[in-house]
Amino acid sequence: MTQATRTAARRLVYELYQAGLAAVHGQRCVTDYLSRNPPRQPVSLVAVGKAASAMTRGALEVLGKQVVGGLVITKGGHGDAQLQQNPRLRCLESGHPLPNDDSLLAGDALCQFIETTAETSELLLLISGGCSSLVEVLPDDLQLQQLVRANQWLIGSGLPIDEINHVRQTLSLIKGGGLLDHVKGRPATVLLISDVPGDDPGTIGSGLLVPGERLPLTASLPEWLRRPASRPVPERFLPDTVHHHIIATNKMALQAAADRGRTRGYAVTVMQEPLAGDARLAGQTIALQLESLPDGLYLWGGETTVSLPAVTGSGGRNQHLALSAALVLAVHADIVILAAGTDGTDGPTDYTGAIVDSSTLERGQAKGFDADCSLLQADSGSYLAACDDLFQTGPTGTNVMDLVIAYKGNCGPVDEPG
Repeated sequence: MTQATRTAARRLVYELYQAGLAAVHGQRCVTDYLSRNPPRQPVSLVAVGKAASAMTRGALEVLGKQVVGGLVITKGGHGDAQLQQNPRLRCLESGHPLPNDDSLLAGDALCQFIETTAETSELLLLISGGCSSLVEVLPDDLQLQQLVRANQWLIGSGLPIDEINHVRQTLSLIKGGGLLDHVKGRPATVLLISDVPGDDPGTIGSGLLVPGERLPLTASLPEWLRRPASRPVPERFLPDTVHHHIIATNKMALQAAADRGRTRGYAVTVMQEPLAGDARLAGQTIALQLESLPDGLYLWGGETTVSLPAVTGSGGRNQHLALSAALVLAVHADIVILAAGTDGTDGPTDYTGAIVDSSTLERGQAKGFDADCSLLQADSGSYLAACDDLFQTGPTGTNVMDLVIAYKGNCGPVDEPG
């Protein structure tokens, strides 16, 4: 693969990535749903998550002044200046990936808003990934410092997201269905953008309006977390007045990306095995799998994990996966791989993900980096930054886990398999 074809291949996988994002954009998906299922009475709107601003714009596009009031809570830097000027909306930004004082203020504001909105209005709740740290109401015996420590451990534990969120439910008064205590049986429609495997409403955002349950864990909790996490999950029931609807998923993004590739004339395969487990192992597995596959485009979706060392560098799970794949790609000049989050951020960085190829390893080594050391130190971001292989989108208006898109060939359209 020449430099020109490598550049073309990089542009191609990025084009597919953008097509996937467009299909699951919060504004588009909320607009589509509400256009088909319009509420019949005034609406009090609540939007929480990384895609809260985009989802709110979608609701306003369809409902207009039917929205009589609203509360929008999102990650710092993900706000919308136009929404902030709307007198019917209160817009807040709070902590992510770790909760902070603003998360507690946002949790109080959420409960107060729901309890004080007119009973003649229907509640419309727009939920996307990030809720677990953005809003919180703590039990009396738990302090913010303890919650932050718990979340730090959980994020670096390597546990899958469903187990992490079920632990979070035990530390909260509003997760695991706790917010139902404030809804008090009012009609409520919940539209969700899924950032979890299986698209379980009880896991998305730690299940603000879904009664919680205790799950067995695949790893032991540290002693200091075991006691608060053993708190009983209150028994609650989902009232028939509260309805959940998944409006955007990872599969939808994969399908849109695949459709774009086929429109461009390439053979496209969406891999059925979801991304999961250790990010380093996933990167190696994908790169090795591509060795024996025919030319074409290959897509994976899901979410991996990284077990963090005591002292970490810069990076996220997609950067970790990409650098791991690059170790294998050094001897495969015909393969380019993109790995990225769909929310615009990868881990505690400002980068979205990375695009790597056979030259990544050599370029990093020329800058004095060692890929194995970078992976051991969870410092893949520093290596990939030195290679100029990172990319940045900013907030995307969605959050449906991660996409990995690989191209194998010489960047010329190939026939569809028979």
